[in-house]
Amino acid sequence: MTSSDSRSGPKHDHVDGHPCLPLNSTATSHHATSPFASPGTVPVDAKSVRRLRGAFAIARRRYFRPQDAVRNLPRTNEHIRKSPVRLIDENENMIGIVKTEDALARAREVDLDLVEVSPDSDPPVCRILDFGKYRYEQSKKEKANRARSKTAEMKEVRLGRSMKIDPHDIEIRLNQARKFLMEGHKVQIVQNFRGREMLHRERGHERMKHVTETLEDISKVETPARMAGRRMTMILAPDKSKISRVKQQAAAQKPADEPAPVVEESAIDPGTEQGDSSNE
Repeated sequence: MTSSDSRSGPKHDHVDGHPCLPLNSTATSHHATSPFASPGTVPVDAKSVRRLRGAFAIARRRYFRPQDAVRNLPRTNEHIRKSPVRLIDENENMIGIVKTEDALARAREVDLDLVEVSPDSDPPVCRILDFGKYRYEQSKKEKANRARSKTAEMKEVRLGRSMKIDPHDIEIRLNQARKFLMEGHKVQIVQNFRGREMLHRERGHERMKHVTETLEDISKVETPARMAGRRMTMILAPDKSKISRVKQQAAAQKPADEPAPVVEESAIDPGTEQGDSSNE
């Protein structure tokens, strides 16, 4: 008669006392898949580790907007390092060269700020003024300067999808290129070739020559015509002296082109003439 131990089968060591996961089993438990589990317990498969890592949240860096305007502001009050300074008072009168401590005390007497307006001078120039109002005026000036200044861009004008293009369409595209050049932009002229047109590249050079001659009154050739695959390109740059001359000529011709107003005889009131004759 066998004992109870022999009927129950051989004993196995288990993982964390779990009856279904023996130590030599290839199955994984939650404890075994932890990256902090001691080595030599249960083999850890890569898929479980990737799934476990995805459960942890990844900390993100906070984004701080660069404050360029703050770094470019002039030094004020106690931040002024050099001494002495050339002082201008709140009434824009030149005081002269004084110590920085004396200039700061004078600014505090009138409840204003001491601002270093010209740090590269020797000695630096400082003014007594309201710094908040000064920043507001400076921002308005910078905004107005940005509005007046236009950044030059590269505009592209394509002369059709191939050499087969109507002359009227070429004229329309050249007028558009003229508009870009008058605005101060560079223009890239593009001529495409299709099929057997690649055998007659001289026709493309002839067309580019025609474009150059048409726009030579306001532009100059920056990059001559050259092939790039099936495209022939040429870059025209605006000529400021020529453009100013064209604008002056247009302004001079505008008053001369306007005809003088003509008064028709039928527009005169006949009653007025009769009244004038009766008064005589």
